[in-house]
Amino acid sequence: TVPFLVGTTKDTARFGRHTVYPGPRESCDLLNMADQSLVELDGGMYAPYPAGISDDHRQLLINIGYGLGDSVLYLQHIDSNERLLVYGKPLEQRTPGEQVPINGLGQCAFVDNNRAALCTTVLFEDTYGLALLALDGSHEIAPVTINGKVHTGVGELNRFKHLDGARYMVGFNIDGADWLYEGSFDLAKRSLQLDTVLCGQGQLSNGVIEAVTYDAATDSYVLAFSTAISPTQIYTIEGADRSQVRQHTRERILGIPATHMSPGEDASFESFDGLRISARLYLPAESLGFSGARPLVYYIHGGPQGQERPDFAWFSMPLIQFLTLNGFAVFVPNVRGSTGYGFAYMKHVVRDWGGQDRLDHVHAMTKVLPNDARIDTSRAAVIGRSYGGFMTLTLASRYPELWSAAVDMFGPYDLTKFTERVPETWKPYMAALVGDPVTERDFLIERSPRTYIDQLRCPMLVLQGANDPRVIEQESREVVESLQAQGKTVDIIVFEDEGHDVLKFANKVRCYNAITDFFKTYLKP
Repeated sequence: TVPFLVGTTKDTARFGRHTVYPGPRESCDLLNMADQSLVELDGGMYAPYPAGISDDHRQLLINIGYGLGDSVLYLQHIDSNERLLVYGKPLEQRTPGEQVPINGLGQCAFVDNNRAALCTTVLFEDTYGLALLALDGSHEIAPVTINGKVHTGVGELNRFKHLDGARYMVGFNIDGADWLYEGSFDLAKRSLQLDTVLCGQGQLSNGVIEAVTYDAATDSYVLAFSTAISPTQIYTIEGADRSQVRQHTRERILGIPATHMSPGEDASFESFDGLRISARLYLPAESLGFSGARPLVYYIHGGPQGQERPDFAWFSMPLIQFLTLNGFAVFVPNVRGSTGYGFAYMKHVVRDWGGQDRLDHVHAMTKVLPNDARIDTSRAAVIGRSYGGFMTLTLASRYPELWSAAVDMFGPYDLTKFTERVPETWKPYMAALVGDPVTERDFLIERSPRTYIDQLRCPMLVLQGANDPRVIEQESREVVESLQAQGKTVDIIVFEDEGHDVLKFANKVRCYNAITDFFKTYLKP
Protein backbone atom coordinates (compact mmCIF):
# COMPACT_ATOMS: atom_id res chain seq x y z
CA THR A 1 0.00 0.00 0.00
CA VAL A 2 1.16 3.53 -0.79
CA PRO A 3 -0.12 5.89 1.90
CA PHE A 4 -1.19 9.47 1.43
CA LEU A 5 -0.46 11.98 4.12
CA VAL A 6 -3.45 13.86 5.42
CA GLY A 7 -2.42 16.85 7.46
CA THR A 8 -3.08 20.26 8.93
CA THR A 9 -6.19 22.30 8.53
CA LYS A 10 -4.11 24.98 6.83
CA ASP A 11 -2.53 23.89 3.57
CA THR A 12 -2.33 21.39 0.76
CA ALA A 13 1.14 20.33 -0.39
CA ARG A 14 2.80 17.40 -2.10
CA PHE A 15 5.61 15.08 -1.01
CA GLY A 16 6.38 12.93 -4.05
CA ARG A 17 3.67 10.29 -4.22
CA HIS A 18 2.11 11.63 -1.06
CA THR A 19 -0.22 14.54 -0.58
CA VAL A 20 -0.91 16.75 2.41
CA TYR A 21 -4.63 17.54 2.48
CA PRO A 22 -6.58 19.76 4.84
CA GLY A 23 -7.63 17.39 7.61
CA PRO A 24 -10.80 17.40 9.73
CA ARG A 25 -8.84 18.86 12.68
CA GLU A 26 -5.40 20.20 13.50
CA SER A 27 -3.68 16.87 13.05
CA CYS A 28 -1.31 14.88 10.89
CA ASP A 29 -2.83 11.61 9.75
CA LEU A 30 -1.88 8.74 7.48
CA LEU A 31 -4.38 7.47 4.95
CA ASN A 32 -3.89 3.85 3.90
CA MET A 33 -4.99 3.71 0.26
CA ALA A 34 -5.70 -0.03 0.45
CA ASP A 35 -8.45 0.10 3.06
CA GLN A 36 -9.00 3.87 3.36
CA SER A 37 -8.20 3.74 7.07
CA LEU A 38 -6.80 6.76 8.90
CA VAL A 39 -4.04 6.49 11.48
CA GLU A 40 -3.42 9.57 13.61
CA LEU A 41 0.25 10.44 13.76
CA ASP A 42 0.07 13.61 15.77
CA GLY A 43 -2.41 16.16 16.98
CA GLY A 44 -2.84 19.27 19.04
CA MET A 45 -3.84 22.89 18.95
CA TYR A 46 -0.68 24.05 17.19
CA ALA A 47 -1.40 22.68 13.72
CA PRO A 48 1.40 20.12 13.23
CA TYR A 49 2.35 19.35 9.66
CA PRO A 50 4.63 16.85 7.91
CA ALA A 51 7.82 18.69 6.94
CA GLY A 52 9.42 15.71 5.17
CA ILE A 53 9.01 12.03 4.36
CA SER A 54 11.64 9.36 3.80
CA ASP A 55 12.02 7.64 0.41
CA ASP A 56 10.70 4.37 1.85
CA HIS A 57 7.61 6.17 3.19
CA ARG A 58 8.19 4.80 6.69
CA GLN A 59 9.45 7.91 8.49
CA LEU A 60 8.09 11.41 8.87
CA LEU A 61 9.43 14.68 10.16
CA ILE A 62 6.62 16.50 11.91
CA ASN A 63 6.85 20.25 12.54
CA ILE A 64 4.81 21.88 15.30
CA GLY A 65 4.86 25.66 15.21
CA TYR A 66 3.95 27.93 18.15
CA GLY A 67 4.47 31.23 16.35
CA LEU A 68 6.51 32.91 13.64
CA GLY A 69 9.77 30.95 13.45
CA ASP A 70 9.16 29.19 16.78
CA SER A 71 8.79 25.48 16.13
CA VAL A 72 9.89 22.01 17.15
CA LEU A 73 10.66 19.05 14.90
CA TYR A 74 9.88 15.41 15.67
CA LEU A 75 10.87 12.19 13.91
CA GLN A 76 8.19 9.50 13.78
CA HIS A 77 7.98 6.03 12.24
CA ILE A 78 4.56 5.38 10.77
CA ASP A 79 4.29 2.00 12.50
CA SER A 80 4.99 3.45 15.95
CA ASN A 81 3.25 5.98 18.17
CA GLU A 82 6.55 7.11 19.66
CA ARG A 83 8.14 10.32 18.51
CA LEU A 84 11.71 11.48 18.86
CA LEU A 85 12.35 15.18 19.41
CA VAL A 86 15.11 16.09 16.96
CA TYR A 87 15.12 19.88 17.35
CA GLY A 88 13.57 22.63 19.44
CA LYS A 89 12.03 22.89 22.90
CA PRO A 90 8.38 21.86 23.29
CA LEU A 91 6.09 24.42 24.86
CA GLU A 92 5.24 22.17 27.77
CA GLN A 93 8.92 22.01 28.74
CA ARG A 94 9.39 25.77 28.91
CA THR A 95 9.24 27.84 32.06
CA PRO A 96 6.84 30.80 32.17
CA GLY A 97 8.28 33.69 30.18
CA GLU A 98 11.20 31.66 28.84
CA GLN A 99 12.57 33.01 25.56
CA VAL A 100 13.52 30.26 23.11
CA PRO A 101 15.73 31.11 20.11
CA ILE A 102 13.85 31.33 16.82
CA ASN A 103 14.75 28.52 14.39
CA GLY A 104 12.36 29.01 11.46
CA LEU A 105 12.50 25.29 10.59
CA GLY A 106 10.51 24.52 7.45
CA GLN A 107 10.79 22.06 4.57
CA CYS A 108 13.00 19.00 5.11
CA ALA A 109 14.51 16.14 3.09
CA PHE A 110 15.97 12.92 4.48
CA VAL A 111 19.65 12.28 3.61
CA ASP A 112 22.55 10.03 4.67
CA ASN A 113 20.43 6.85 4.77
CA ASN A 114 17.84 8.63 6.92
CA ARG A 115 20.39 9.53 9.58
CA ALA A 116 20.07 13.25 8.88
CA ALA A 117 17.85 15.78 7.16
CA LEU A 118 18.41 18.85 5.04
CA CYS A 119 16.18 21.58 6.47
CA THR A 120 15.33 25.17 5.68
CA THR A 121 15.98 27.41 8.69
CA VAL A 122 16.92 30.90 9.86
CA LEU A 123 19.43 29.60 12.39
CA PHE A 124 22.42 30.53 10.23
CA GLU A 125 20.99 32.99 7.69
CA ASP A 126 18.33 35.57 8.46
CA THR A 127 17.00 35.24 4.89
CA TYR A 128 16.65 31.46 5.34
CA GLY A 129 19.17 28.86 4.28
CA LEU A 130 19.85 25.14 4.53
CA ALA A 131 21.17 23.15 7.46
CA LEU A 132 22.06 19.52 8.08
CA LEU A 133 20.22 18.17 11.12
CA ALA A 134 21.12 14.89 12.85
CA LEU A 135 18.06 12.68 13.42
CA ASP A 136 19.41 10.84 16.47
CA GLY A 137 18.01 13.28 19.03
CA SER A 138 21.34 14.99 19.62
CA HIS A 139 20.03 18.34 18.27
CA GLU A 140 23.23 18.64 16.24
CA ILE A 141 22.72 21.01 13.35
CA ALA A 142 25.22 22.61 10.96
CA PRO A 143 24.91 25.13 8.11
CA VAL A 144 24.91 24.00 4.48
CA THR A 145 26.47 26.30 1.91
CA ILE A 146 24.46 27.12 -1.23
CA ASN A 147 26.66 27.99 -4.20
CA GLY A 148 25.84 29.04 -7.77
CA LYS A 149 23.17 31.70 -7.28
CA VAL A 150 23.08 34.10 -10.23
CA HIS A 151 20.27 36.42 -9.18
CA THR A 152 20.79 39.87 -7.68
CA GLY A 153 18.57 41.87 -5.38
CA VAL A 154 17.26 41.15 -1.89
CA GLY A 155 15.02 38.31 -0.77
CA GLU A 156 14.92 34.92 0.84
CA LEU A 157 14.90 31.19 0.21
CA ASN A 158 11.28 30.09 -0.13
CA ARG A 159 11.28 26.62 -1.77
CA PHE A 160 13.20 23.44 -1.18
CA LYS A 161 12.40 19.94 -2.41
CA HIS A 162 14.22 16.67 -3.02
CA LEU A 163 14.02 15.48 -6.62
CA ASP A 164 16.03 12.30 -7.09
CA GLY A 165 19.33 11.02 -5.75
CA ALA A 166 21.43 14.02 -4.78
CA ARG A 167 19.36 16.45 -6.88
CA TYR A 168 17.23 19.18 -5.31
CA MET A 169 14.99 22.05 -6.33
CA VAL A 170 15.68 25.35 -4.56
CA GLY A 171 13.67 28.55 -4.91
CA PHE A 172 14.14 32.18 -3.89
CA ASN A 173 11.80 35.15 -3.65
CA ILE A 174 13.96 38.08 -4.82
CA ASP A 175 12.35 41.51 -4.53
CA GLY A 176 9.01 39.79 -5.03
CA ALA A 177 9.94 37.78 -8.16
CA ASP A 178 10.56 34.04 -8.09
CA TRP A 179 13.83 32.33 -8.99
CA LEU A 180 14.00 28.54 -9.17
CA TYR A 181 17.14 26.41 -9.45
CA GLU A 182 18.15 22.79 -9.66
CA GLY A 183 21.31 21.58 -7.97
CA SER A 184 23.25 18.77 -6.30
CA PHE A 185 24.01 18.20 -2.62
CA ASP A 186 27.45 17.08 -1.45
CA LEU A 187 27.10 15.48 1.98
CA ALA A 188 30.84 15.40 2.69
CA LYS A 189 31.28 19.10 1.89
CA ARG A 190 27.91 20.11 3.36
CA SER A 191 27.20 22.17 0.27
CA LEU A 192 24.55 22.39 -2.41
CA GLN A 193 25.72 23.51 -5.86
CA LEU A 194 23.07 25.21 -8.00
CA ASP A 195 23.85 24.45 -11.63
CA THR A 196 20.62 25.11 -13.56
CA VAL A 197 18.27 28.10 -13.57
CA LEU A 198 14.69 26.89 -14.05
CA CYS A 199 12.84 30.14 -13.47
CA GLY A 200 14.00 33.75 -13.21
CA GLN A 201 15.41 34.30 -16.69
CA GLY A 202 13.97 34.53 -20.19
CA GLN A 203 10.35 33.49 -20.65
CA LEU A 204 9.92 32.60 -16.98
CA SER A 205 11.09 35.81 -15.34
CA ASN A 206 9.81 38.74 -13.34
CA GLY A 207 6.85 36.81 -12.00
CA VAL A 208 5.50 34.48 -9.34
CA ILE A 209 5.32 30.67 -9.24
CA GLU A 210 1.84 29.76 -8.06
CA ALA A 211 2.75 26.05 -7.98
CA VAL A 212 5.53 23.77 -9.24
CA THR A 213 5.78 19.99 -9.50
CA TYR A 214 8.64 17.76 -10.60
CA ASP A 215 7.67 14.61 -12.52
CA ALA A 216 10.35 11.93 -12.13
CA ALA A 217 8.87 9.70 -14.84
CA THR A 218 9.43 12.30 -17.56
CA ASP A 219 12.22 14.20 -15.76
CA SER A 220 10.35 17.46 -16.28
CA TYR A 221 8.71 20.26 -14.34
CA VAL A 222 5.20 21.69 -14.47
CA LEU A 223 4.73 25.28 -13.31
CA ALA A 224 1.81 27.61 -12.81
CA PHE A 225 3.38 31.03 -13.37
CA SER A 226 1.96 34.54 -13.32
CA THR A 227 3.44 38.00 -13.94
CA ALA A 228 2.24 41.56 -13.51
CA ILE A 229 0.79 41.53 -17.03
CA SER A 230 -0.22 37.90 -17.49
CA PRO A 231 -2.79 35.71 -15.76
CA THR A 232 -1.51 32.36 -14.52
CA GLN A 233 -0.21 30.14 -17.33
CA ILE A 234 0.82 26.48 -17.25
CA TYR A 235 4.38 25.73 -18.43
CA THR A 236 6.56 22.66 -18.65
CA ILE A 237 10.35 22.68 -18.44
CA GLU A 238 11.80 19.75 -20.34
CA GLY A 239 15.06 18.38 -21.69
CA ALA A 240 18.21 17.18 -19.96
CA ASP A 241 19.55 20.75 -19.88
CA ARG A 242 16.10 22.21 -18.95
CA SER A 243 16.21 24.45 -22.01
CA GLN A 244 12.79 23.53 -23.42
CA VAL A 245 10.13 25.79 -21.92
CA ARG A 246 6.64 25.17 -23.29
CA GLN A 247 3.53 27.20 -22.57
CA HIS A 248 0.39 25.05 -22.53
CA THR A 249 -2.30 27.65 -21.83
CA ARG A 250 -3.26 30.97 -23.35
CA GLU A 251 -5.05 32.85 -20.63
CA ARG A 252 -5.67 36.42 -21.76
CA ILE A 253 -6.93 39.73 -20.48
CA LEU A 254 -9.69 40.11 -23.02
CA GLY A 255 -9.79 43.31 -25.01
CA ILE A 256 -6.54 44.74 -23.67
CA PRO A 257 -3.34 44.35 -25.70
CA ALA A 258 -0.29 43.30 -23.72
CA THR A 259 1.42 46.49 -24.91
CA HIS A 260 -1.10 48.51 -22.87
CA MET A 261 -0.11 46.77 -19.64
CA SER A 262 2.56 47.89 -17.18
CA PRO A 263 5.22 45.31 -16.24
CA GLY A 264 6.52 47.56 -13.48
CA GLU A 265 10.08 48.46 -12.60
CA ASP A 266 12.27 48.23 -9.54
CA ALA A 267 11.89 51.33 -7.38
CA SER A 268 13.70 50.23 -4.22
CA PHE A 269 15.04 53.00 -2.00
CA GLU A 270 16.93 53.71 1.21
CA SER A 271 14.64 54.84 4.02
CA PHE A 272 15.17 57.48 6.71
CA ASP A 273 17.60 55.27 8.66
CA GLY A 274 19.41 53.72 5.67
CA LEU A 275 17.36 50.51 5.55
CA ARG A 276 16.77 49.28 2.00
CA ILE A 277 13.07 49.17 1.16
CA SER A 278 12.00 47.03 -1.79
CA ALA A 279 9.41 48.66 -4.04
CA ARG A 280 7.98 48.60 -7.55
CA LEU A 281 6.64 51.42 -9.69
CA TYR A 282 3.97 50.83 -12.33
CA LEU A 283 3.65 53.57 -14.96
CA PRO A 284 1.11 53.82 -17.79
CA ALA A 285 2.39 52.21 -20.98
CA GLU A 286 3.66 54.63 -23.62
CA SER A 287 1.19 53.14 -26.11
CA LEU A 288 -1.68 54.65 -24.09
CA GLY A 289 -0.57 58.14 -25.10
CA PHE A 290 -0.61 59.88 -21.72
CA SER A 291 1.69 62.88 -21.45
CA GLY A 292 3.20 64.78 -18.57
CA ALA A 293 3.83 63.72 -14.99
CA ARG A 294 1.32 61.17 -13.81
CA PRO A 295 -0.81 61.49 -10.66
CA LEU A 296 0.27 58.98 -8.03
CA VAL A 297 -1.58 56.15 -6.31
CA TYR A 298 0.37 54.93 -3.28
CA TYR A 299 -0.65 51.29 -2.66
CA ILE A 300 -0.05 49.59 0.72
CA HIS A 301 -0.37 45.83 1.18
CA GLY A 302 -2.06 44.03 4.05
CA GLY A 303 -0.62 41.78 6.68
CA PRO A 304 1.33 43.61 7.93
CA GLN A 305 3.54 40.60 7.42
CA GLY A 306 2.72 40.23 3.74
CA GLN A 307 4.21 41.24 0.41
CA GLU A 308 3.08 42.74 -2.87
CA ARG A 309 4.51 40.81 -5.83
CA PRO A 310 4.24 41.00 -9.66
CA ASP A 311 1.39 38.50 -9.63
CA PHE A 312 -1.75 39.00 -11.72
CA ALA A 313 -3.46 36.19 -9.80
CA TRP A 314 -3.53 38.30 -6.63
CA PHE A 315 -6.31 40.82 -5.85
CA SER A 316 -4.22 43.96 -6.16
CA MET A 317 -2.53 43.45 -9.54
CA PRO A 318 -5.65 43.74 -11.73
CA LEU A 319 -6.48 46.91 -9.80
CA ILE A 320 -2.95 48.27 -10.29
CA GLN A 321 -3.15 47.57 -14.02
CA PHE A 322 -6.60 49.16 -14.26
CA LEU A 323 -5.22 52.27 -12.59
CA THR A 324 -2.29 52.50 -15.02
CA LEU A 325 -4.71 52.05 -17.94
CA ASN A 326 -6.51 55.12 -16.62
CA GLY A 327 -3.35 57.21 -16.47
CA PHE A 328 -2.15 56.75 -12.89
CA ALA A 329 1.33 55.88 -11.68
CA VAL A 330 1.14 53.26 -8.92
CA PHE A 331 3.88 52.96 -6.31
CA VAL A 332 3.95 49.69 -4.35
CA PRO A 333 6.42 49.54 -1.45
CA ASN A 334 7.17 46.56 0.79
CA VAL A 335 8.26 48.53 3.85
CA ARG A 336 9.79 47.03 6.99
CA GLY A 337 7.53 44.37 8.44
CA SER A 338 6.89 42.81 5.01
CA THR A 339 7.67 39.19 4.35
CA GLY A 340 10.14 38.09 1.69
CA TYR A 341 13.23 39.94 2.93
CA GLY A 342 14.35 37.93 5.93
CA PHE A 343 13.17 37.23 9.43
CA ALA A 344 14.54 40.38 11.05
CA TYR A 345 12.95 42.60 8.38
CA MET A 346 9.59 40.92 9.00
CA LYS A 347 9.84 41.33 12.78
CA HIS A 348 10.28 45.13 12.54
CA VAL A 349 6.52 45.68 12.65
CA VAL A 350 5.81 43.51 15.70
CA ARG A 351 4.33 45.78 18.39
CA ASP A 352 5.20 48.78 16.22
CA TRP A 353 2.17 49.28 13.98
CA GLY A 354 2.29 52.88 12.80
CA GLY A 355 5.87 53.38 13.98
CA GLN A 356 8.90 52.93 11.75
CA ASP A 357 6.72 51.40 9.03
CA ARG A 358 4.87 54.72 8.89
CA LEU A 359 8.15 56.61 8.62
CA ASP A 360 9.19 54.46 5.64
CA HIS A 361 6.08 55.61 3.79
CA VAL A 362 6.57 59.24 4.74
CA HIS A 363 10.19 59.12 3.59
CA ALA A 364 9.15 57.66 0.23
CA MET A 365 6.49 60.34 -0.27
CA THR A 366 8.63 63.31 0.81
CA LYS A 367 12.21 62.38 -0.11
CA VAL A 368 12.10 59.75 -2.86
CA LEU A 369 9.10 60.03 -5.17
CA PRO A 370 9.28 63.84 -5.66
CA ASN A 371 12.62 63.27 -7.41
CA ASP A 372 10.98 61.28 -10.21
CA ALA A 373 9.92 63.71 -12.94
CA ARG A 374 7.46 61.14 -14.30
CA ILE A 375 5.34 61.41 -11.14
CA ASP A 376 3.22 64.30 -9.89
CA THR A 377 3.20 63.93 -6.10
CA SER A 378 1.02 67.04 -5.76
CA ARG A 379 -1.79 64.80 -7.01
CA ALA A 380 -1.41 61.75 -4.80
CA ALA A 381 -3.80 59.24 -3.27
CA VAL A 382 -3.18 56.51 -0.70
CA ILE A 383 -4.96 53.17 -0.62
CA GLY A 384 -4.59 49.96 1.36
CA ARG A 385 -6.49 46.90 2.54
CA SER A 386 -6.63 45.38 6.04
CA TYR A 387 -3.37 46.48 7.73
CA GLY A 388 -2.86 48.57 4.58
CA GLY A 389 -6.19 50.20 5.41
CA PHE A 390 -4.90 50.99 8.90
CA MET A 391 -1.82 52.58 7.36
CA THR A 392 -3.98 54.47 4.85
CA LEU A 393 -6.03 55.94 7.70
CA THR A 394 -2.82 56.70 9.61
CA LEU A 395 -1.07 58.47 6.73
CA ALA A 396 -4.16 60.33 5.53
CA SER A 397 -4.90 61.71 8.99
CA ARG A 398 -1.37 62.32 10.33
CA TYR A 399 0.05 63.72 7.07
CA PRO A 400 -2.95 65.39 5.45
CA GLU A 401 -0.80 67.69 3.31
CA LEU A 402 0.43 64.72 1.25
CA TRP A 403 -2.89 63.45 -0.12
CA SER A 404 -5.66 64.47 -2.49
CA ALA A 405 -7.73 61.31 -1.87
CA ALA A 406 -7.69 58.12 0.20
CA VAL A 407 -9.35 54.68 0.04
CA ASP A 408 -9.56 52.59 3.20
CA MET A 409 -10.38 48.93 2.60
CA PHE A 410 -11.50 47.35 5.91
CA GLY A 411 -8.64 48.89 7.87
CA PRO A 412 -8.45 48.92 11.69
CA TYR A 413 -9.41 52.37 12.96
CA ASP A 414 -9.31 52.10 16.75
CA LEU A 415 -6.63 49.62 17.83
CA THR A 416 -8.07 49.19 21.31
CA LYS A 417 -11.46 48.15 19.95
CA PHE A 418 -9.88 46.22 17.07
CA THR A 419 -7.82 44.03 19.40
CA GLU A 420 -10.88 43.52 21.63
CA ARG A 421 -13.29 42.71 18.80
CA VAL A 422 -11.32 39.97 17.04
CA PRO A 423 -12.40 36.36 17.73
CA GLU A 424 -11.31 35.04 21.14
CA THR A 425 -8.78 32.65 19.59
CA TRP A 426 -7.06 35.61 17.91
CA LYS A 427 -6.66 37.77 21.01
CA PRO A 428 -3.35 36.34 22.34
CA TYR A 429 -1.84 36.68 18.87
CA MET A 430 -3.10 40.24 18.43
CA ALA A 431 -1.78 41.22 21.87
CA ALA A 432 1.65 39.91 20.88
CA LEU A 433 1.63 41.45 17.38
CA VAL A 434 -0.13 44.78 17.94
CA GLY A 435 -0.42 45.37 21.69
CA ASP A 436 -2.48 44.43 24.73
CA PRO A 437 -5.69 46.50 25.01
CA VAL A 438 -5.63 46.13 28.81
CA THR A 439 -2.00 46.75 29.75
CA GLU A 440 -0.98 48.90 26.75
CA ARG A 441 -4.10 50.95 26.18
CA ASP A 442 -2.31 54.31 26.01
CA PHE A 443 0.14 52.97 23.41
CA LEU A 444 -2.70 51.63 21.24
CA ILE A 445 -4.55 54.93 21.49
CA GLU A 446 -1.41 56.82 20.42
CA ARG A 447 -1.05 54.56 17.37
CA SER A 448 -4.75 54.52 16.41
CA PRO A 449 -5.91 56.49 13.35
CA ARG A 450 -8.94 57.49 15.41
CA THR A 451 -6.70 59.77 17.48
CA TYR A 452 -5.81 61.84 14.40
CA ILE A 453 -8.86 61.47 12.14
CA ASP A 454 -10.03 65.06 12.66
CA GLN A 455 -6.86 66.23 10.86
CA LEU A 456 -7.86 64.52 7.61
CA ARG A 457 -8.46 66.92 4.72
CA CYS A 458 -8.91 64.79 1.60
CA PRO A 459 -12.02 62.96 0.42
CA MET A 460 -12.17 59.33 1.54
CA LEU A 461 -13.85 56.18 0.26
CA VAL A 462 -14.31 53.27 2.67
CA LEU A 463 -14.85 49.68 1.49
CA GLN A 464 -16.05 46.95 3.85
CA GLY A 465 -17.36 43.39 3.90
CA ALA A 466 -20.53 42.92 5.93
CA ASN A 467 -19.36 39.52 7.18
CA ASP A 468 -15.80 40.52 8.11
CA PRO A 469 -14.81 38.77 11.38
CA ARG A 470 -11.48 40.60 11.71
CA VAL A 471 -12.29 44.22 11.02
CA ILE A 472 -16.02 44.22 11.66
CA GLU A 473 -18.38 46.50 9.76
CA GLN A 474 -18.88 48.74 12.80
CA GLU A 475 -15.14 49.60 12.71
CA SER A 476 -15.52 51.13 9.24
CA ARG A 477 -18.88 52.68 10.11
CA GLU A 478 -17.17 54.58 12.92
CA VAL A 479 -14.67 56.04 10.45
CA VAL A 480 -17.48 57.25 8.23
CA GLU A 481 -19.65 58.58 11.07
CA SER A 482 -16.73 60.50 12.57
CA LEU A 483 -15.87 62.16 9.24
CA GLN A 484 -19.52 62.89 8.43
CA ALA A 485 -19.94 64.57 11.81
CA GLN A 486 -17.08 66.89 10.85
CA GLY A 487 -18.70 67.68 7.50
CA LYS A 488 -15.96 66.00 5.48
CA THR A 489 -16.33 64.22 2.14
CA VAL A 490 -16.64 60.49 2.76
CA ASP A 491 -18.53 57.56 1.26
CA ILE A 492 -18.78 53.87 2.10
CA ILE A 493 -19.50 50.74 0.08
CA VAL A 494 -20.48 47.63 2.03
CA PHE A 495 -20.33 44.28 0.23
CA GLU A 496 -23.11 42.25 1.82
CA ASP A 497 -21.66 38.88 0.74
CA GLU A 498 -17.98 39.44 1.55
CA GLY A 499 -15.82 38.93 4.61
CA HIS A 500 -12.30 40.23 5.14
CA ASP A 501 -11.66 40.53 1.42
CA VAL A 502 -13.33 41.16 -1.92
CA LEU A 503 -13.38 37.78 -3.64
CA LYS A 504 -16.48 37.45 -5.80
CA PHE A 505 -16.07 38.51 -9.43
CA ALA A 506 -18.99 40.92 -9.53
CA ASN A 507 -17.78 42.56 -6.35
CA LYS A 508 -14.26 42.92 -7.70
CA VAL A 509 -15.59 44.64 -10.82
CA ARG A 510 -17.59 47.04 -8.66
CA CYS A 511 -14.64 47.56 -6.32
CA TYR A 512 -12.07 48.27 -9.04
CA ASN A 513 -14.40 50.68 -10.85
CA ALA A 514 -15.40 52.51 -7.67
CA ILE A 515 -11.77 53.03 -6.63
CA THR A 516 -10.64 54.14 -10.08
CA ASP A 517 -13.59 56.51 -10.58
CA PHE A 518 -12.97 57.98 -7.14
CA PHE A 519 -9.34 58.69 -7.95
CA LYS A 520 -10.23 60.07 -11.38
CA THR A 521 -12.57 62.55 -9.71
CA TYR A 522 -10.01 63.93 -7.27
CA LEU A 523 -6.64 63.36 -9.00
CA LYS A 524 -7.80 64.23 -12.53
CA PRO A 525 -5.41 62.11 -14.67
